[in-house]
Amino acid sequence: MSSAKPSLELLRSLTDENVLRALMERRRLTRAEIAAVTGISKPTISDSVRRLSRAGLLEDTGERTTGRGRAGSYYSLAGNGGAALVASITPSGVTAEAVDAFGDVVARTAAELDRNAGRDRAAAALARAAGELRARIRGGLRTAVVSAADPVDRATGRLVHLPDAPFLVGDLDPVEILSPLVDGPVLVDNDVNWAARAERGEGRARGVDDFVYLHLGEGLGCAVVNDAEVRRGHHGLAGEIAHLYTPGPDGTAMPFTRVFAELGLRRAGSTAIDVEALRAAAFGAGEEAGRVRAVLARAVCGVVAAAVALADPRLVVVGGAWGAAPEMTEAIGEECAKAPRGVPVVAARVETPELVGARGRAVEGLRELIVAALRPTPPTP
Repeated sequence: MSSAKPSLELLRSLTDENVLRALMERRRLTRAEIAAVTGISKPTISDSVRRLSRAGLLEDTGERTTGRGRAGSYYSLAGNGGAALVASITPSGVTAEAVDAFGDVVARTAAELDRNAGRDRAAAALARAAGELRARIRGGLRTAVVSAADPVDRATGRLVHLPDAPFLVGDLDPVEILSPLVDGPVLVDNDVNWAARAERGEGRARGVDDFVYLHLGEGLGCAVVNDAEVRRGHHGLAGEIAHLYTPGPDGTAMPFTRVFAELGLRRAGSTAIDVEALRAAAFGAGEEAGRVRAVLARAVCGVVAAAVALADPRLVVVGGAWGAAPEMTEAIGEECAKAPRGVPVVAARVETPELVGARGRAVEGLRELIVAALRPTPPTP
C-alpha cells in the first residue's frame, strides 16, 4: 500500500516555519547559517528566504559577513510583525508591555490605581494602556496575556469575587476590554499561577515538574504544578487558600486569613495583610517576634500539609513580600520538616515573577501566530 506524499505547498510551509523559528531564537542569520541550524539544504533555504522576504516576513538587515570568502547577508524578522501585549493588574495599578517575537520588551506604559479603584477605573486604565501601546507598535497587538491579582474564571477570563479577597475590582472582564484592541486571543490568569510558571522556567523550581508555589504578601495565594502544568481546577480557582483551615495563634483551627486578623496584622478596614506591620512584629530578634514568627510558620505549614496530601509536590517555593524573606522561609522550612511528610521549602528567586511568567507565554503565543499563517488551509471535506 502506498502512502500519500506531502504536497509541495506543505513542504514549503514546513521549511518556512523552520526558517522563522530559527530566526526567532537567534535574531539574525545568513542563509548558510540557517541551513546549518535547521539541517535543510542551502538551495531550499535560499528559496524559503526569498518567499518569506516577498511576503514581508523577513528582511535583509544590511549587515554582511566579513573575512575570507563570499560575503553573506544577514536576515532577520521584519519589523512589522506586531507584538504581544502583556498586562498586569494589581492593587497599585496596571502595567502593560509590548513584547516582540524575540522576547524583547519594545514598549511599556503604566497607570496608577488604588486598592479601592473599582471596576470602571481599572477597566479604563487597562484599555488606555493597551490603546497607547497599540498605537506605538508596527503591526499592532496580535495577542494578549493578562495577569490579575485576583481569582480568574477559567472559562471566561473574568475576575471572580470570593469572600474576603482584598483586591477585587468587581467582575472586571479583561477579554471584553482588550478584544477591540488586540487582533488575536486574550488569555487571562491569576498572578500566582504566572509566578509559578516563571519559577519553573528560570527560578528555584527550574525543571521541577511537581511543586507548590505559595504567595505570601498582602494577599494569600497558591499554585499547584503537577506534571509540569499549573492545575487551575474546574472554575480556575484551584489554589485559593485564604479559607483553608489551619492552626491559629492558640492552636485552634481557623481559616488561614483569620490568623492575621487574630494577630492584628491586617490593614484597617481591609482583609489585606499589613506587610510592614507583619515585618515589624515577626522579623525582630526578641522573644515576642519569635512567637509571632512561629505562629505564622505553623499556619503556613498547615496549608503546606494540605497541599502535600493532595498534590504530593517535590518542592515548596515561597514568594511574596514577606513569605520569601529569609527569616520567614527558614521558620516555615523548620516547621514543615516536623511534619510526617516533610518537603523542602525554598524562597522564590524571580523578580516580578507574574510579569516574567505572562511574558513567556505571550512570546510563545505570538510566535505561534506568526508561523501559523504559513500553514496551508486543509481542504474542505
